[in-house]
Amino acid sequence: MGKILDSSPQDSENLRRFTRHLLDDIHVLEQMLEQGRFESDIGRIGAEQELVLIGPDWKPASKAVELLKELEPHGFTPELALFNLEYPVGPLTFEGDCLRRLEEMLKEKLALAKNVAEKHNVILGLFGILPSIRKADLTLDNMTKSARYERLNEVLTRMRGREYEVHISGPDELNTTHDNLMLEAVNTSFQVHFQVPPEEFQQRYNIAQAVLGPVLAASANSPLVGRYRLWHETRVALFQQSLDTRDGPVERELTPRVSFGTKWVDSSVLELFQEDIAKFKILFSVEDVENPHEAIAEGRAPRLDALRLHAGTVYRWNRAVYGISDGAPHIRIENRALPAGPTIIDEVSNAALWFGAMAGLAREVKDIREAMAFEDARDNFSNAAIHGLESQMTWLGGERLSARELVLNHLIPLARRGLASRGVDDEDIKRYLGVIEERTETGQTGSVWQLQSLSEMTGHGTRWEKIHALVAATLARQAEERPVHTWEKARLEEAGGWRSNYLRVEQVMTSEIFTVHPDDSLDLVANLMVWHRIRHVLVEDERHRLVGLVTYRHLLKLYGKNLDKGDRPMAVWEVMNSKPQTIAPDTSSLEAIQIMRERRISCLPVVKDDRLVGVITEDDFMNMAGSLLSDHVESGSPEAKHDEEL
Repeated sequence: MGKILDSSPQDSENLRRFTRHLLDDIHVLEQMLEQGRFESDIGRIGAEQELVLIGPDWKPASKAVELLKELEPHGFTPELALFNLEYPVGPLTFEGDCLRRLEEMLKEKLALAKNVAEKHNVILGLFGILPSIRKADLTLDNMTKSARYERLNEVLTRMRGREYEVHISGPDELNTTHDNLMLEAVNTSFQVHFQVPPEEFQQRYNIAQAVLGPVLAASANSPLVGRYRLWHETRVALFQQSLDTRDGPVERELTPRVSFGTKWVDSSVLELFQEDIAKFKILFSVEDVENPHEAIAEGRAPRLDALRLHAGTVYRWNRAVYGISDGAPHIRIENRALPAGPTIIDEVSNAALWFGAMAGLAREVKDIREAMAFEDARDNFSNAAIHGLESQMTWLGGERLSARELVLNHLIPLARRGLASRGVDDEDIKRYLGVIEERTETGQTGSVWQLQSLSEMTGHGTRWEKIHALVAATLARQAEERPVHTWEKARLEEAGGWRSNYLRVEQVMTSEIFTVHPDDSLDLVANLMVWHRIRHVLVEDERHRLVGLVTYRHLLKLYGKNLDKGDRPMAVWEVMNSKPQTIAPDTSSLEAIQIMRERRISCLPVVKDDRLVGVITEDDFMNMAGSLLSDHVESGSPEAKHDEEL
């Protein structure tokens, strides 16, 4: 990955030397474009599939190293987190049965990986964001041990000069901070590549930007981060914020490293590479680079090492990629916006919509800049990420319509014509665009399925029971290989077994809690208990640190002694227990029960990093016992049948 650059005099020299390499690559790229040295008589497609590794408890399983010992020879590669893997498929010539072959190749490699994973008690899943992932999973211990990722974490963290911050508002609101790059590991994608002739790059790239919004709206599959219901494609916000190193005055228009872009391309791919060099700080230097001038002189395609290294640290949702196939250089567009899942047929259908819409629109609109404002394309993308198919969009000529209408009435017909013009098999066009059409008509994207499944589980089970049921149901339906618009909603009982739902305190605790400040009136405590039928009120300071606990017994004793009489209202601090017994969220539920029994207490505040995160009471354990007993009776075990007979 190269050497991290810092502010030392030695590294200033390294920076200048690497900058020279980078500029040499740009000049050679410009020369190659002028001389027509690129492969331009063939179109190819390809993809990269990211996977989530999941344990029998429905949470991330950091087993990538073990799996890669068998999978690396088959093209599998590590990702940032030890609970992710990636594998490529293609390239395939964009014609005939390419889409069907893409699906078959994806399935073959996934089946291979599943066989290996099974030996390690791991399940492989296709999720844009695994709902059961938690902040505790995003530690450096779970980061892949490689110089590339360690250096990237170090340099980006240093550039920020502060904690990573995430603020995303949807039906719920997520506000969190983190001390390392691993927030980015929450995202899992299905990246697709489309090779284009360099002389047509300007037209094709702008069209790729124009259609990305409605394609994303129909493909959304990432509405949840844990219990938080956020955007239909939350990956967009999470990826941008987790890699945002901007720290300048508000008056400056600083571009984030993850972005849709700032304007249409006016002439060639060179613009994007030049803009990335001009706007984004060089993060790494490398000494061992090929001299591109010598490569050209010798008749070889230059590797452009410096340019590819720097371009790999800037993350456009549609990214320009320089590559070499069989000795011939080419340019392709990489779509990074599509989520992994819900199934491989859904993913290939999403890709078919994007490939086809690009090909179709390129035949019918010579210059998208004359038909659509760049700001409208960018707004369409943002709206799609937030609202999915229900978002409002602006199409060619300023036409305003819903994403659902745009996909059904414009994009699918365009994609049909585009795929047919490239000689893609008619049956495959019907198969994959038929999936998009039915998904759009029913409105059931992966995101909608997850959100509606959770909604139908309202009033039943704990937060993590619902999340685990959602993960289990997703994996079960993925195994059936049916597209998501045909899925029945997840059911609470699908997570199964007590071990996945009740093993630790965080799976049982209540996180929506009512608290007071030490200086609040004790009358407020009494009313909170009546209003919400609770027997414990936690006391915290302004920084959400636990400072005390008031119980129903405290109030009974107080009223018994008539200490509440008089004109002066009592403060909470005068009555509270200032040193309550606490417990950590990763403590086993059994240990929590033992503590409560031994100390004869009915409430345990749950604290992490000195902050109050929840509370667990004897009522929570009674609910857990009721669920376990119900499962036992319904399981049809001999003991349960005997009990029923009695």
